[in-house]
Amino acid sequence: MGQVERSLRTTKKITLQNPAEFKENLLTWAQQFDEFVWLDSNNYPQHYSTYDAVLAADGNSDLQCNFHKAFDKFKQYKNKVNDYIFGYLSYDLKNDTENLTSKNNDGLHFPDLYFFQPKKLFLFKNDVLEIQYLSEYKDEIDDDLKSIKQIASSRKGTRNDSVQHDVKIKKRITKKQYLNQLVKILKHIHRGDIYEVNFCQEFYAEDAVINPLEVYHHLNRISNPPFASFIKFNQKYIISASPERFVKKEGLKIISQPIKGTAKRLADKEADKKLAAALANDQKERSENIMIVDLVRNDLSKTAIKGSVKVEELCKVYSFDQVHQMISTISAKVDANTDGIDIIKSLFPMGSMTGAPKLSAMQIIENLEASKRGVYSGAIGYFKSNGDFDFNVVIRSILYNETNNYLSYSVGGAITSKSNPEKEYEECLLKAIAMKRALKTN
Repeated sequence: MGQVERSLRTTKKITLQNPAEFKENLLTWAQQFDEFVWLDSNNYPQHYSTYDAVLAADGNSDLQCNFHKAFDKFKQYKNKVNDYIFGYLSYDLKNDTENLTSKNNDGLHFPDLYFFQPKKLFLFKNDVLEIQYLSEYKDEIDDDLKSIKQIASSRKGTRNDSVQHDVKIKKRITKKQYLNQLVKILKHIHRGDIYEVNFCQEFYAEDAVINPLEVYHHLNRISNPPFASFIKFNQKYIISASPERFVKKEGLKIISQPIKGTAKRLADKEADKKLAAALANDQKERSENIMIVDLVRNDLSKTAIKGSVKVEELCKVYSFDQVHQMISTISAKVDANTDGIDIIKSLFPMGSMTGAPKLSAMQIIENLEASKRGVYSGAIGYFKSNGDFDFNVVIRSILYNETNNYLSYSVGGAITSKSNPEKEYEECLLKAIAMKRALKTN
């Protein structure tokens, strides 16, 4: 098909004979760049996404900053570029939205916010690939397509030194320490300081040597999530198998889809169905979910047109390869003049990763957790030039700094008055299985 000129970008559409093979080749090809963002819905039927997969590569400009006035800088950058931008928001931007701090251990040293404008953009929908290059780089489209098609699907990395060793994972806190902290949280709940808090723990490795692309493929095969993402910027990597959407804007409609409520999968189909049904009717899990739905409704109402906030799905159970999850969908309408950054700021961080009331929960998290969350609990996604956006919640994710060979993944769960500390600890270990398996070299 022919190329179409736009003000900033030149567009070319092609029909793919084998989209899965092309995607794998494309992701291998992308490893040469200092920065890229890969997003993949893995053909999950209820992902509500505009595209099945997206690759944004080779930064034309970028914004990296820490929390101080980060949302103001983000808005200025987005409006100045007026084009597609991709990146992440770390959990610690809470310090920009509230009078909070982040003083816990941080082995990763990622900036709190990172976004870039890609020179090269690949958008997948069914078997059609839409390529959008900034117009000054349009002459590279055909040569790049040839390079991508020449890459053997079996070749998973472009570096000769991409040897991976078994990663020795350590716990930031012991089980005993975890249970002790839950006793303190339950005291806060019984005093009425909070109704619910998402308490997390970090698993980490020092001197870790991994091939990030191999780990991404492994994690993605294990989990097949609807909001998979793989980010590289300089020597920092985010490898995510997130099942959770933070917030999406399409036209004047906003949707947010918090997850609260988890059950394991079983090989026996009948027993597995019973577990899913039990989760759907579990009063503790439903109460956790409904608390967060109320929080998200309240957050959405800050920027929504009055009376437009609606709960479209309440406590519906969706099944993923590793776990069953209870998900609710809340929607709202916004005025055409409302800036998308203001919508995100009013919702950030995702209520499912904090608790309720939100500010009190975040204060308790900072006091009782042992690690700075950083990108974990934040959001990965993109803005389009028309102001539409889509972001996931960074959970079930491996973070890796190749400069200091520090690797980290965190897991957590919602603690309420009905929580059993032993069961909460077991749920954390269940959520950690996919990341642990993805790091095994065999």
